[in-house]
Amino acid sequence: MPSIPVRALAIALLLGLAACGDPTVADIVKKSEKVATRADLEKALGKPQQLSKLGPVETWTYKAKDGELSFLVTGDTVQASAGSGGGRR
Repeated sequence: MPSIPVRALAIALLLGLAACGDPTVADIVKKSEKVATRADLEKALGKPQQLSKLGPVETWTYKAKDGELSFLVTGDTVQASAGSGGGRR
């Protein structure tokens, strides 16, 4: 039977791996609450998983385990967000 420190390490590793999973829509919303600029958005959430452009407007989309959240970026300004899934928008 493994010693207590070995068991504690195994539990810590399992909890750490569980925390590394995909975020939820609610997690993304929380991280992006004070985002106002392109730089803020990238700092808070990283590069988007999907990026589309239509003229001067870009749509930055972040995928979550329960949906996705998209942000409209015009110039340097984050205009709006919309999503699908379990989070509030």
